[in-house]
Amino acid sequence: MVSRSVSRLGLQLFFADILLTPLGLYLASRLRALLPYGQPLTPETAVPPLALYPLAVACWSASLVIAGAYDPQKVLRWYADLGRVSSGAVLATMVLAGVLYFTFRELSRLEAIYFLVINWSLLLGVRAMIRISFRATGHARPGWGVRVLIVGAGELGTRIAEILRARGRWGYQLVGFLDDDPAKVGSTMVGASVMGSVAEARQVVLKRKVDEVWVALPVRAYDRLSQLIAALEALPVRVKVVPDYFSLALVRAKADILGGMPLIGLREPVIEGIPRLVKRVFDVVVTLIVALPAAALVLLFAALIRLESSGLVLIRQKRVGENGRIFEMFKLRTMVVGAEAMQPPASEADDESEIAHKRRDDPRVTRVGRFLRRFSLDELPQLLNVLRGDLSLVGPRPELPWLVDRYQPWQRKRFAVPQGITGWWQINGRSEKPMHLNTEDDLYYVYNYSLWLDIQILLRTPFAVLQGKGAF
Repeated sequence: MVSRSVSRLGLQLFFADILLTPLGLYLASRLRALLPYGQPLTPETAVPPLALYPLAVACWSASLVIAGAYDPQKVLRWYADLGRVSSGAVLATMVLAGVLYFTFRELSRLEAIYFLVINWSLLLGVRAMIRISFRATGHARPGWGVRVLIVGAGELGTRIAEILRARGRWGYQLVGFLDDDPAKVGSTMVGASVMGSVAEARQVVLKRKVDEVWVALPVRAYDRLSQLIAALEALPVRVKVVPDYFSLALVRAKADILGGMPLIGLREPVIEGIPRLVKRVFDVVVTLIVALPAAALVLLFAALIRLESSGLVLIRQKRVGENGRIFEMFKLRTMVVGAEAMQPPASEADDESEIAHKRRDDPRVTRVGRFLRRFSLDELPQLLNVLRGDLSLVGPRPELPWLVDRYQPWQRKRFAVPQGITGWWQINGRSEKPMHLNTEDDLYYVYNYSLWLDIQILLRTPFAVLQGKGAF
């Protein structure tokens, strides 16, 4: 739910960036001429050709769009905007460098670097000023000035009202409820009154100057929906439906039109298209960079495991991946041979009878295995899973099938993205948290995914591993 004013902010930033990019290129050329660095400039390289300006604008605009720098849900958050603009700037520089290779090779490499730094600074600076002015006027709130009438004072309607009350910063003004239950009419619910029946919607909208009507009726009452829309059709009011079956969606619902018929997908992938391609390329590149030192460590630990006990060094475990797909995950063996047959109480419950999965004093773990688990070194072979596409470097931790069978429906939302070697919950407590709280951390990642968040998690992972907090 993004207000028109917030959507306009994205457009303002888009056109501001188009105007700033030529300025950034011009300033970069002037800076290159003034600073005594690099090779002496020739008449051909002293001034960039005019054709380079629209080319730079096209590369930067397209790259920023791909990076999601104009997403109205993100532009109001400076940290999310910083990551997206930075990703777009790097992508734009790479694309522009490739185009210049076939067109204008005379452009100084120093000038290209100056252009990257200057334009990146200009874009972030102007965006900060626009964002500050936007917030100062109150337009930054997605529901700024929107008066909402909820049709349906049942469980769904009151839940929506509670969300609006808890998130007052959104700016929505709850006018009240309408409901056909005579016992509810005239009563107060979640701080707002039930002002009448659904049949009185037109009069209430006119009298209370309602901007949006949110329909939160149970499925059995959907026959009232067409009557409500017909009654409000001539009024300048928006009507939105909050179907209760949306709670079945894993993470997001996506509406499509097929021959004029609406189709609502309840299990749509969170990461798709260009962002998914970028995530996959990022995974492969980083994995290949660390593959050689990781392989050396795996060989060393494999030798230590064999010295302590016989048996396989590398084991395969069935895990649940993205969208519930089962795959085999590689790990270094950390338990004695035949650990499965010993069947100790390897799982324990917390105070709320939720499965915690691991126990701190599992007698099956070997001495070498305890060290490997302490610093998560037994997971190094999972880089093979990343190259195979079973895992991502960052994502919710892939879980054992028998544990997933005990999941509550809300916990399965974690499978809406590729599962990963490290993730948000690993750097925020790891095994110290019970399974159901791990899932809450995973869902934070699912709902807030970005390449910038992946980079932050990867950078923080070594510190979490060295602390060893919650690892056993």
